[in-house]
Amino acid sequence: MDINCIELCCGLTALPQIVPYLDHNATTPCDPAVVDAMAPYWSEAFANPSQRGHRPGLAAAVAVDQARQTVAAACGVAPSRVIFTSGATEANNLAIKGLCEQRLGQGRHLVTVATEHVAVLEPCRYLERSGFTLTVLPVRPDGRLELEALTAALQPDTVLVSVMAANNETGVLQDVEAVADLCRQRGIAYHCDAAQACGHVPMDPMGWGVDLLSLSGHKFYGPKGIGALVVRPGLALAPQLHGGGQEGGYRSGSLSPPLIVGLAKALTLALQDQQERGQRLRALREGLWHGLNGLKLPPGVELLRNGCPAHGLPHTLNVTVRGVDGARLHGQLRRRVALSSGSSCSSASGKPSHVLRALGRSSAESAASLRFGLGRGTTAADVDQAVAAVRDALALAAYR
Repeated sequence: MDINCIELCCGLTALPQIVPYLDHNATTPCDPAVVDAMAPYWSEAFANPSQRGHRPGLAAAVAVDQARQTVAAACGVAPSRVIFTSGATEANNLAIKGLCEQRLGQGRHLVTVATEHVAVLEPCRYLERSGFTLTVLPVRPDGRLELEALTAALQPDTVLVSVMAANNETGVLQDVEAVADLCRQRGIAYHCDAAQACGHVPMDPMGWGVDLLSLSGHKFYGPKGIGALVVRPGLALAPQLHGGGQEGGYRSGSLSPPLIVGLAKALTLALQDQQERGQRLRALREGLWHGLNGLKLPPGVELLRNGCPAHGLPHTLNVTVRGVDGARLHGQLRRRVALSSGSSCSSASGKPSHVLRALGRSSAESAASLRFGLGRGTTAADVDQAVAAVRDALALAAYR
């Protein structure tokens, strides 16, 4: 099916050639410098890095080793503690299932949070079906976890706590350092899904005491299909992919030098402009909110900001438009601006956002929510176009 057929099926026949892309939480464009760094490893230096018995294989292995050192240095660990995966979903599964299976004799209780990504919630639910007990903690209306609630949930047989760094829908930042400290005091392993935070906000995962950290390259201008699990020294996991024993036996399968090189290059670039980019995008985000908040709304329509602006990703804004039909709203907007109603996983399933439901929004309100994810290429003109698009869409989507 070509793009014209897809547009016809989705009602996008009037889609302009270029619309502002404000869905960077779902994925980011691969930085041109990252593409250049990967280029030789697709067809020139293409050898398998596991084959170190000849020069081409050794050259590929060196590239992988150098990339591993880059990621390790950024996370404050030895290179041997970086396990390359296909992305954060696989890293989360390896961390959660691998840790719990490794510690079967030490306990069978897990703790996580209602607003976690499904790539954390589903492995936890899988373990629950396999005989573990699971506590899923609520959050405050602003999306933040109450540390007192986490403390009360911990049990003598708790083996793992999984609390994300930044929420993929609202951008809310959790207090990773405080969670890590609490877990460390109890001797409980702490896994942190940092897919949305890595490269966007300052982090010191190992300094804070995080035991397991997941990240994904395509969230910080790297390629899709590559991520990593960073593991605290001395912590063991049960492998989830068995085969040739790559990645120290934790994750079998032939490594992809171009993707791994791209991940490391993207992370390097993201850390270089992280502060400046964050300041610029925070200003654009607040300009976007003020523009939306200043619209003359149809009768019965109200804008509600989701999340905690004081503790949030600088490039993320999530807004509920109360009093409109969500499907109609998004149907109008998709012709004018690329954004989403929540996570790409929720959009694909057609289910209301479990994150916004956990914040107290109804199913209808969740469907009528807008997630704006700004990025490196976002301009003030893009923000103005988005505000104008919402203004025009509201008139057609309001309940009558």
